[in-house]
Amino acid sequence: MSFAYLGFLLLSLAGMVLLDVRGRLFLAHDPRRGALVLAAGVVFFLAWDVAGIGLGIFLHSRSAYATGWMVAPQIPVEEVVFLLFLCYLTMNLVRLTEKALARRSTAAAPVREEADAP
Repeated sequence: MSFAYLGFLLLSLAGMVLLDVRGRLFLAHDPRRGALVLAAGVVFFLAWDVAGIGLGIFLHSRSAYATGWMVAPQIPVEEVVFLLFLCYLTMNLVRLTEKALARRSTAAAPVREEADAP
């Protein structure tokens, strides 16, 4: 049993939290709505995993880097943490993109007005 994979996932998740808090991106921007969206994403992907397991598409195999702890048949604890990280990363990227596009359009607005002036 090794905690390497779980440890790296938790370290990556901590990085997402720091990015979120520093930029007030997702959970730091609106905690209630953010938690709801994050939970919905994780539940969706867990349901996807359960469907894949039921169809025999996804099967857990032992790894020297994983803990071996299972939260359900064929679903290791690392899968849940990975899905949490994946959804959090996606939402941070969405909010970063929204902020960058808003900043870009705000910066470009005065230039357009000057160009349109007679």
